[in-house]
Amino acid sequence: MSRLRAYAGELSALDLAFAAYLHRLDPLAGDGVLAAGCLAAHWVAQGHVCIDLEAFAGKRLWESAECVGLELPALDRWEEALRASRVVGQPGEYAPLILDSAHRLYLARYWRYERNLADQLRDKASVPVPGVSLARLRDVLDRLFGNNAQLPDGQKIAAAVAVLKGLCIISGGPGTGKTSTVLRILAALQMQAAAPLHIALAAPTGKAAMRLAQAIRAAKQRLELDPGILALIPEHASTLHRLLGTRPDGVTFRHDHANPLPVDVLVVDEASMIDLALMAKTLDALPKRARLILLGDKDQLASVEAGAVFGDLCEGGGLGGGAFRESLRQATGCVPTEGLQGESALAECVAMLQKSYRFTGESGIGNLARLANLGDVSGALDLLRGQRCPDLGWHEGTYEAVVGDLEQSLSQGYAGYFAAVRARALPQEVFARFNAFRVLCAHRRGRTGAEGINRLVEERVLGAPRLGQEGLWYPGRPIMIARNDYGLGLFNGDIGIALPTEQGLRVFFETVEGPLRSFPPVRLPEHATAYAMTVHKSQGSEFDEVALVLPADSSRVLTRELVYTGITRARRRVDIWGPEATFVAGLAQRTTRASGLRDRLRVLNPIP
Repeated sequence: MSRLRAYAGELSALDLAFAAYLHRLDPLAGDGVLAAGCLAAHWVAQGHVCIDLEAFAGKRLWESAECVGLELPALDRWEEALRASRVVGQPGEYAPLILDSAHRLYLARYWRYERNLADQLRDKASVPVPGVSLARLRDVLDRLFGNNAQLPDGQKIAAAVAVLKGLCIISGGPGTGKTSTVLRILAALQMQAAAPLHIALAAPTGKAAMRLAQAIRAAKQRLELDPGILALIPEHASTLHRLLGTRPDGVTFRHDHANPLPVDVLVVDEASMIDLALMAKTLDALPKRARLILLGDKDQLASVEAGAVFGDLCEGGGLGGGAFRESLRQATGCVPTEGLQGESALAECVAMLQKSYRFTGESGIGNLARLANLGDVSGALDLLRGQRCPDLGWHEGTYEAVVGDLEQSLSQGYAGYFAAVRARALPQEVFARFNAFRVLCAHRRGRTGAEGINRLVEERVLGAPRLGQEGLWYPGRPIMIARNDYGLGLFNGDIGIALPTEQGLRVFFETVEGPLRSFPPVRLPEHATAYAMTVHKSQGSEFDEVALVLPADSSRVLTRELVYTGITRARRRVDIWGPEATFVAGLAQRTTRASGLRDRLRVLNPIP
């Protein structure tokens, strides 16, 4: 343990405390075992579900000018020491650490999450849905998707998958019609059902749930269908935490396998944001007969917490083997003939939406997002440098070189918002103006991070007197909640705006239910100013215009997925600020998450 404490600068206090706990359980555990425990805990905090011992074996960690690094054993010796320790067990055993046959070491809790989730997903994917008439389904889908001109019709195929399977995973980029497709899916399910279905709509965050509910309401206005069927489709969405029933301990939920959710169909939007633990608990709370429909974009950033579940689900997905393809052909008449594969029943549950109805072939945002997603650096730079697209802006240079132009751009971007605050517009109008423009950053700290850009706005762009009051709190100050407060119903990522009222300054929040809520500033949990936010925090949101500010240097956080996610938060225009080298480095770096979920999902039977 004393050797590990020398690396306190690289390891968190929690990592070292976990190693100390392992040492108390097994005083004979050597440095290799304790270092493995540190790494397992540390790696989970970095978003990984486990550690791949092969990637670390024989290497020296945490070496610096001040400290000689810790040299890890060769793989065979390392695993031998781990298996000899009482703190390490095989899959299925009770121990703090679990080592599987593929050289993956897990914290026991995350091994159970991964195993249980894989088992539940395979069960939902493989159990046939009884009583579906393909002829009737064809009539229903032809009616619901009759106006679609695309051939083959990806939305129609996705709907058929959702009706024929107990699990449906729909991935598509911005504007591919995921929400309008799921509305038609719910209509098809209601039309096929003998009795009204209990349907729940959910998303990982309040903002995403709000957007889902708004999109469903808007799509219902456009769908020409029996009002009685439309009335059975809910217009309310909740966060997953609220749906599952949060408990004060913050770890367990009221609904689980012993007390399942009272639903026939659960639709979850922005599923790429859901970490392994939350996805496992969601599946655990679903009745066996209930359908699960997951919507998301597999190319977006993975969840902040451990795992990349949605990406793992979509990896290798197709439309299954010959028998299922034939069922799709009968149900839709338009099954694609290429790119089909079926390693497992899960592959039959994945549907990809390719056509964007928001971004045309001439769209700069759409083309830049596609090139970024492909990692096509030269194509992306040519598009940005060409200045041919009115919806793209490229401001290349260091922070010192562009800060003057950036300051002016931020002033213009928030001009409508500042005017609405000064005019004492209704809170709903203030929120609409605020959501028209947003600054997104790769990092939270630093001059080009969210904290630095927020200081730039308040000190140089805004200046407290411009909104009529000096001090920390002033009319128009936007804030983001940083810590859940279940008593107030405020959660990490919620956006509030301080506005004057007859009771003094209050902070207003949009809600999933519709009406705004307000609180005095002193009652709020931990929060921060939010003119700028990280790209991670922006997931589940969209804005008319986005300023994407890149850091001066590349980092582990700056990845292709982050750049793609930042670009696709914009509906009408995106401006990218930063050095070319940083942009290039971001596109070259992929997000990787160590886990065994993908391997578990590829086979029909569980693997150790």
